Amino acid sequence: MNAARPRLSRTQVAALQTELDAVRDSVMSTLGERDVAHIRKMIRRARGSAIAGRAMIGLGLDPFSFVVGVAALAHAKIVENMEIGHNVMHGQYDWTNDPALNSLRYEWDNVCDAGMWRHFHNYEHHTYTNILGKDRDFGYTILRLSDEQKWHPFFLFQPLWNAILALAFEFGVGGHDIQAERLLNGTMSWQEFKARSKPFHRKIRKQLAKDYVLFPLLTFWNAPRVLLGNLLANLIRNLWSYAIIFCGHFPNGTEVFSEEETRDETRGDWYVRQIVGSANIEGSRTFHILSGHLSHQIEHHLFPDMPAHRYAEIASQVRAICARYGLAYNTASFARQYGTVLAKVFRHALPSRRATPAFA
Repeated sequence: MNAARPRLSRTQVAALQTELDAVRDSVMSTLGERDVAHIRKMIRRARGSAIAGRAMIGLGLDPFSFVVGVAALAHAKIVENMEIGHNVMHGQYDWTNDPALNSLRYEWDNVCDAGMWRHFHNYEHHTYTNILGKDRDFGYTILRLSDEQKWHPFFLFQPLWNAILALAFEFGVGGHDIQAERLLNGTMSWQEFKARSKPFHRKIRKQLAKDYVLFPLLTFWNAPRVLLGNLLANLIRNLWSYAIIFCGHFPNGTEVFSEEETRDETRGDWYVRQIVGSANIEGSRTFHILSGHLSHQIEHHLFPDMPAHRYAEIASQVRAICARYGLAYNTASFARQYGTVLAKVFRHALPSRRATPAFA
């Protein structure tokens, strides 16, 4: 537990739970056409941007159309992954009974298999948020971001690991549920590793064939330009999604937990953990859309199945509740949040001054 955080009584935790449940109910009881209109508008936006981008890259010859085309295609991929795919697969629109918005049917435009993502993200991460040893999203098994994590010489190179992860973020996320670290430490057989890898490998083949074989071949003479354009669009999407995710999870002020202290957790305790383990990013409405509204990471961690475009509406209520119970509501600009993330990456690459970790 962070010494700066007040120790809430059981009565206070129960009262906080009641207040946050009421906030959730106030939104979930009013879901309707407005929410459907929003997500369908986002789908049209992503599709239109993708068509325009691919047309300018594939049919154009001048540098200007190439740059604008790459920007449009990257925009399409960002909106599809962040505002549509991520939120649909959280079940935020299952209530519509629209097959296109069904969380179990949706497959997004990146190399991460949707089924694997639903397991390690929807279940593992959102259940065990910031519990060391349980939440494998904390540092993605290759980064040490807290004094409470054991240090190993491997982490000396984590500024490099961080840069590689940012550039290839879809691959890092896509391969996360394979749990390759278990193969390396001997707790997983080679046969199990191969079986767990199959969905990821299938999705890689599908995505690479689409972006780097099919679309380039459709343009004949412009194939190299299309291949490069698709590569750059994917790279932009990777860097953007990495930055947004890291700014929501790892800035200064976000706390980690041990399995022991969360063993008898109530829903109110879970709410507290989501609040103090998350961070928001300030920005415009366009910024929030491009982030998939994960700029409201605190609200998302509290209510992952709530349509994300509603988070801005309830943010002031959540912030007021946090203030009443003495809980920090971690919000700052993108530059400030990402700056503290990078500082953590470099600082925790070195052994901590603390003689022993608080928990393994």
